[in-house]
Amino acid sequence: MRLSRAVPFLAAALLAATLGGPGPASAATGTGQHCAHQDRLRVPGAAFQQTACLADLTTTGLAGTPYTDMADQAGLTARGTRKPSGVPGVQIDGYFPDSSRFNSTHGWNHDAQFVIRLPDRWNGGLVVTGAPGTRKQYATDTAISDQVLARGYAYAATDKGNSGADFYRDGRRPGDAIAEWNTRTTQLTRAARKAVAQRYGHAPGRTYMTGISNGGYLTRWQLENHPELYDGGVDWEGALWTANGPSLLTSLPTAVARMLGSARDEDLYAAGFARGSEFLWPYHERAYWGITQKIYRAEFDPAYDPACPGASAGTTTDQILAPCASDASYDYASRPASVHRAVARVALTGRIGRPLITLHGDLDTLLPQAADSDVYARMVDGSGRGRLHSYVTVTGGTHVDGLYDTYPDRLRPILPCYRSAFDRLVSWVERGVRPPADHTVDRPVDGDVVNSCPL
Repeated sequence: MRLSRAVPFLAAALLAATLGGPGPASAATGTGQHCAHQDRLRVPGAAFQQTACLADLTTTGLAGTPYTDMADQAGLTARGTRKPSGVPGVQIDGYFPDSSRFNSTHGWNHDAQFVIRLPDRWNGGLVVTGAPGTRKQYATDTAISDQVLARGYAYAATDKGNSGADFYRDGRRPGDAIAEWNTRTTQLTRAARKAVAQRYGHAPGRTYMTGISNGGYLTRWQLENHPELYDGGVDWEGALWTANGPSLLTSLPTAVARMLGSARDEDLYAAGFARGSEFLWPYHERAYWGITQKIYRAEFDPAYDPACPGASAGTTTDQILAPCASDASYDYASRPASVHRAVARVALTGRIGRPLITLHGDLDTLLPQAADSDVYARMVDGSGRGRLHSYVTVTGGTHVDGLYDTYPDRLRPILPCYRSAFDRLVSWVERGVRPPADHTVDRPVDGDVVNSCPL
């Protein structure tokens, strides 16, 4: 549904001041007058958009303004992560037509929101991503946007068309909400490429897809289903969906059962959870396992326990994070064929059509590596696409880098490895320098693991 009017950004007068450039320059290099002709930019298919000329598109400049959301990034990066700054350019915020209203950002109460950032000094490329977890379009501003903008890339991110713990209520049939994630990512990629062409005078020479967790899933899916839109991708611990398993619906029920006292540690190891990750289990019991299992099971299998989570995952934090007792005995393999068909609608095949680098931490305690990226790597090899895939295991890496601040002696942030992997992808695509064979990045005895990770 299209809104007739949008709530204007606060502090727009402070951030939208136009800075005079040094004079005309080549549009092809993106070094022309700062924000020239920004009023002419139109995102194809958008129901609403709002354009701003900003002195700095990175979170260094945007923190505390309506042009990013630092709260939605919480936990994704380590506290000491270095951030670039000083990237002037144009930011376009808006939304595509959609009937759901989970995303309240900017007071729009409208889903299918996006952000597109167009730096003044453009390197000719575009990077696209979708929000991880159930977060929204600004979630990866520190983890992804800052670095690629500093390298000169245009950047585009989507909220995937629904967000929050009640995302499973979107759509009419099981699987609709997650199927929309893929559609919205494709839609944004096509629209962003055209917006880039308007801004700089020609389409991007290279387009890269990337993402964390659910954004990593989107990266895999896009390279399998729309390789014509991309030149390559980096997948950071992408979620795995397969019609017959494994998926989080085959590993998390065991975790929930252990939370409720009906499973042992050995059962978790058998489900794929890593030995040595036990110190992370209490946190995941409180913050991840229960809510993740119940809302994704509700998305694909709403008939299993219609009363839990029901019409909402909860109205308080404790209710939202709590597991459904019925999920302790959830057995995906025995569920009706209709449930498997719902998952099949969004399932991965491994048939990637462009170069892909996958990173996964060996202590991931939400999407265990053995039940996720190990399996996906075998799927890629089995489909005959192994030459297009490079798989990196990060020793000491877990699902969110923010946990490093609690366990600096046991964990290693994946972000610096991700940044190195992105550079390796660019070398692979643009200069034919293939990355090393599948390998493990060990945790160094000393050094700056927060900002350094040579691959």
